[in-house]
Amino acid sequence: MAPRQAKAQTERPNITKPARSEVSSLSILCDIYVEYKQNTPRKLKLIDAYLAYILITGIFQFVYCCLVGTFPFNAFLAGFISTVASFILAVCLRMHTNPGNKNVFPSFMPERAFGDFIFAHLVLHLAVFNFMG
Repeated sequence: MAPRQAKAQTERPNITKPARSEVSSLSILCDIYVEYKQNTPRKLKLIDAYLAYILITGIFQFVYCCLVGTFPFNAFLAGFISTVASFILAVCLRMHTNPGNKNVFPSFMPERAFGDFIFAHLVLHLAVFNFMG
């Protein structure tokens, strides 16, 4: 019986452990943050902060609607549409002012993009105020 046990121990499959060079998702996120912090212009960081603010506002409005209710439905709808449209307009502004997109928008100046952003916001908020009643 003793030789069988020794043979069984030697026939075990060789299981390899994962290499230590595998990177965790936390270190990937840290690398992305460091790269973003170093290579992103300050104007784009400001637009990104505005995008984060608008996103959080929209999420807060939606959660409030789910928890409390939609009694003044026009007010909720106008506010939520306003946050979604503001987010979309800010993404367009970010795309037009990004220096990496100069070849995509060759004739678009960042100042013109900002003017278009302001004008679109004025039209948007006139429509939102009109919808609220």
